[in-house]
Formats: sequence, C-alpha cells, structure tokens
Amino acid sequence: MGNRRSRLAERRRALGLTQEALAARCDVERTTVARWETGFMEPGLWVRARLAEALQVTLRDLETLLAPGPGEEPAIIEVLPDGQERKEARLLLGQLASVAMAPELGADPAWAEPVDRLTASAPARIGMVDVEHVQALTAAMRAVDYAHGGGACRDAISAQVRWSQQLLAADAADETRRHLLIALADLHSLAGWASFDVGMFTTARRHFARALEQARHAGDDSLAANILYRLGRLHLHRGLSKEALRFFQLGQLVAQDSCGVTDSMLWANMAWAYAYLGDRAKMDHAVSAANEAFGAADHDQAASWVRFFGEIDLHAVTGAALTSLPDPKGQEMERAIELVSTTVGLRGPEMARSRTFEHISLAVAHLRIGAHDEGIAYGHQAIDGAASVRSVRTIDRLEPLRVEAAAQPSRVGADDLAQRITELQPAV
Repeated sequence: MGNRRSRLAERRRALGLTQEALAARCDVERTTVARWETGFMEPGLWVRARLAEALQVTLRDLETLLAPGPGEEPAIIEVLPDGQERKEARLLLGQLASVAMAPELGADPAWAEPVDRLTASAPARIGMVDVEHVQALTAAMRAVDYAHGGGACRDAISAQVRWSQQLLAADAADETRRHLLIALADLHSLAGWASFDVGMFTTARRHFARALEQARHAGDDSLAANILYRLGRLHLHRGLSKEALRFFQLGQLVAQDSCGVTDSMLWANMAWAYAYLGDRAKMDHAVSAANEAFGAADHDQAASWVRFFGEIDLHAVTGAALTSLPDPKGQEMERAIELVSTTVGLRGPEMARSRTFEHISLAVAHLRIGAHDEGIAYGHQAIDGAASVRSVRTIDRLEPLRVEAAAQPSRVGADDLAQRITELQPAV
C-alpha cells in the first residue's frame, strides 16, 4: 500500500485537494497537513473526525492510511501548534463564558448528542499488564451489570470492546496473545450478556459467537462452555427451550469435565429447559446431576466467569425450573419456595437483578399454592426490583406472575399487581 506519506497524499490528490484546501476543511494550518503527510506527526483525536470527513473515508480506513509503512517509525502524536490551540481555547472561552455566568440555562436538545465517537489509539506493543487492564475493566463492568442491569453499562462495555480489540493488531509474545484472546472472549461474552439483558438479541448472539471463537482458539474450554451456557439462557428466555437445551448440552461436551462448577451450572440450566418442556423425569435427573457435580467441584479453582455460581444460585435455578413446569403440583411449588427462600435473603444490593428474579419465583409459587397474601407481597417486591434495574429481561420475566395474578381477579390485590406489571411492560 505504500508508505504513510504516499497514502495520505495520494488520497488527497485523488479528491482534487491541495494541502491548503485540506487544511481549510480540517481547520488547521497547511504546515500541519504537511507534517501528517511526511509522517512526522500523527493527527490528534480532536481533528480525526474532520480529517476522515474531508478525505471521504471512515475512521477505520483513516487509521489504515495513518499506519506506519514497512520500516517507518511511528509518528509523534500531535500537539496542537500554539496558534491553533490558542484559537480553540478562545473560541471555547467565548462559548462557555455566557454559560458560566448565566443565572438560568434552558435545556439544549443537542445535549442528547454524543460529544465523542472516536476510539483512542492502542499501543503498538503490549504485555500482560495490558491484558490485566482489560480483565479489570471487565470485572468492574460485570459488577455494574449485576447490580444495575445491562442497560446501565451495555454501551460502555461495547465501547471497551471496540477499543480492546485493537490490541489484537499489536506486537505481543505468544503467551500474552493467548491471554489477550481469553480476556477479549470474556469481554465479548459480557457484552453479549448485557445486550441480551436489554433485549438486543441479535447483537447478543454476535458477541457470543465472537467470544466462542476466541475462547476456542485460545484453548480455554471452561470459558467456551460458559459462553454456550449464556447462549442457552438467551434462547430459554426467548421460549426456544429445545434450542436452549442443545446449547447447554454442547457446553457440557466442550467443558470435558474441566470445571465441576461449570458442569453443575449446565446441568441446573438443563433442568430448567426440561421443565419448560414438561419432562419431569429428565428435569429431576438433571437436578440430581447438578447437585452431585456441585458437591464434587473444586470451587477454589473455578474461573472468574463461573465463580458467581454458588449454592444459592444452584437453589435459585432449581426453584425457577420448578415454577416453570406447565402443570405444577403443590409439592413442587412448596419445594420451589423452600429452595428460593434460602437464597433471596442472602442477596445483597450488588445482586439486585438476581434478587428480583427470585422474588418473581417466590410470588408465582405462593400464588399457585393459594398463599395469596405472601404471593402478592413478593410480587410487589419483584416489581419494585424490576423498576430499579435497567433490564428488559427482568420485565419480561414478570409475565408469568402477571398471568397468575390476572387469573385471580376476585382476590384482593391481584388486579393491582397485574396492573402494575402491565404498566411496567413496554407498549407493543
């Protein structure tokens, strides 16, 4: 493709632009354009959007034009010439002086527009410290997802994915690159989970597919199995129980007993799928297998992406499976109440979404056995929880509770409970 100088200059000339014309479109000096084309200086983030627009290329294509050619040294990141920076400072000061001094300021519709769509440049060579930064950011955003729902962090996670995937083009030792692939797979998996949580199902599938490719390439069977579990949960939520079951079963094949906690989690979710399909015998077998695998697991060796699955989660999924049976029996609902009651009190504010799901299970189970007052009370707690997190998935999961409450219109509070759920659900 030639060197940086020829690529930028050739693109400019192809558009019939002189250096002066390009400088005018970018609001910089002609000498600045000359520095870009000689490779002496790299355009700063402040001007790249204007440069891409002037050259009629995307920001991604602009990065290709700016990349050093064979034997070229990386350009110096641009520091604005004194005159240009002073000009921008004065313009900004003039714009903001009235804002700073105004006693009242009306809302501006432009505030809803993004200030910055650019992606900062990634380093040309990386080490394990860069991988650890990705891991730390993934852990921090996963905590936000747990506590506040995917809507509170999905776009931030997606932005982190866009920046982090640039690291794949950097020079790195083979072992560093393998750990980077694992970290990126985990980040894509989180992006898929958050997208699923806000109802962006196609986007979620794409993130999960990329995550699975990277995890398998890096040889991490535990992470690959965890991604397949998440794909199963997405399809279970969408009412595709047979497909969900296949994802869980494929996860078991991939895991190859590499992690007892992963095995237990997959068995428990298979039980949930069998419950939706009305197969009690296979549900009971899967529940027994989940408990056996959980008891035999080395929990200290569990990977970070599956460490969340503790005993309370095993009980919660089993309870959810029981309440998902199409023709539930009284003893099954009593068992669900017993299991989920042991979990809900142990959920702190950092697991608000999970606690909401458990309140839903408790409300449905109590209403089905005729414990009306308890069911209504848990139902209102579930609605309060769903309203406090940004999660379409949580609102969707309220539907069985709405149906159960609507089936008991003569009972005090049932109509109000059903109406609150209806008001929370999006209009269609």
